[in-house]
Amino acid sequence: MSLTLTVLAFNAPIACATGYIPIAIIFGGEATPVAFLLATTILLIFSVGYVTMTRRVDRPGAFYTFVSRGLGKSAGLGTAYLAIASYMLVLIGMYVFIGVLTSDFIQSLGGPAVPWWIGGAIGFLIVSILGYFNVELSAKVLFLVMVVEILVILIFNVFTLAQGGAEGLSATPWSPAEFFSTGSVGVTMLFALMVFMGIESTALYRDEVRKPSVTIPRATYGAVTFVGLLYAVTCWALISAYGSSAVDVATNNTVDMFASAAGHFVGPIFIQITLIMAVMSSFAANVSIHNTITRYAYNLGHDRALPHVLAHVHGKHASPHIASNVVAAVVGLAIILVAILPIDGVTLYGVVVSIGTVGVLGLMAFVSFAITAWFVRLRSSNSDGPWKTYIAPALSFLALSFVVATAAINFHLVAGGEPGQYNWLLIPLPLVLLVGVVIALRLRRIDPSTYSRLGRDEPTAEHTSEEPDDTLRDPALSSTASGKGQ
Repeated sequence: MSLTLTVLAFNAPIACATGYIPIAIIFGGEATPVAFLLATTILLIFSVGYVTMTRRVDRPGAFYTFVSRGLGKSAGLGTAYLAIASYMLVLIGMYVFIGVLTSDFIQSLGGPAVPWWIGGAIGFLIVSILGYFNVELSAKVLFLVMVVEILVILIFNVFTLAQGGAEGLSATPWSPAEFFSTGSVGVTMLFALMVFMGIESTALYRDEVRKPSVTIPRATYGAVTFVGLLYAVTCWALISAYGSSAVDVATNNTVDMFASAAGHFVGPIFIQITLIMAVMSSFAANVSIHNTITRYAYNLGHDRALPHVLAHVHGKHASPHIASNVVAAVVGLAIILVAILPIDGVTLYGVVVSIGTVGVLGLMAFVSFAITAWFVRLRSSNSDGPWKTYIAPALSFLALSFVVATAAINFHLVAGGEPGQYNWLLIPLPLVLLVGVVIALRLRRIDPSTYSRLGRDEPTAEHTSEEPDDTLRDPALSSTASGKGQ
């Protein structure tokens, strides 16, 4: 349950309903719920190969480990660097979003407009402190937030749909033909898939659950299915709340769209409840994102692809505290830098998070290809069947590659401007991947022992003494995993 909550918190239900679903409606129109159903299908297909790989590769590291096994250690290290950079962009964008929501909440109570960076800085400090401790403390915070925010969303959905929305319920939101006629399918799918971000993080906690071959598949499939259905219905309810004017409202009143609808169909007090829960939801998401980045840094420190000190585990809290502090320092510096940019908060969070999402979806496509390649090489000993090992990973690779390509081509729709004007914002993503590849190739030449560890491989006998004594095993996930059904 702790692992599932960590993934669901990463998805931030109310934050998505407040920030991402309205943006998806801008590009997808009244049939945007179809995008969430398609995204659910794509992610379930992706999960088939992914969880099959987790059963075969008994090492943590997720994308990093899987790409290292499937496409080689150099590609694997590039993948890990890109994962850290992409998730950091998402984390930074979410701090901006926290600040924007905090300002809206204060104004809803009659207070003054405050700069986004004030709320963002407060959220950053709390998340960074929680990241120092083990997952148990974070999981308790996530559990409370998750229960309340899901309850708020369900109440909104029931009240809005029961009243028929603004103009009565329509079948248009569920029309594939209507969806594919919008002309912005790729960008819409970008934001629809964005709400599933963090699904891959289940494999990062492999060392922290007692039965990973059971826990990781359950958490992955369960999170994808629940998230997909919840957001599809919520998108339908939000569109129904405004009827034919939904796209206009999403365009002109993005952040307040959900809260205003909740206030109208449930009760005025729900405007404040929704806004404060959106802040808490974004905060919970950042706890999960921070922990995910920290574990990537921990794994790379363990393999000495980053400074080995990052692999140290706190003696009392059993947490990768040094990696957490380093991640916090880098993100804090980035927040200071983006705070001085002359860009409004809504635009800033949309662009920064979108860049990070393109990176994450590109990684998911990359790992799908790597999984296929790995099973092709092991076909003589493959007992999992062609669907799990070849067909599903190949299909997810094609689908995710299409979304990434179309989103990159139409990135001007997200950033504003003319076609191709802001595509340069995506250039750092392949550059980070290339840096990781170059570093791995250099390690292969000058430090073969370190190179042999990349991808969380077991060390050879002559290098065993160099392995760190620290083992990351948080008691929250370990104890949860040993309970009933796990």
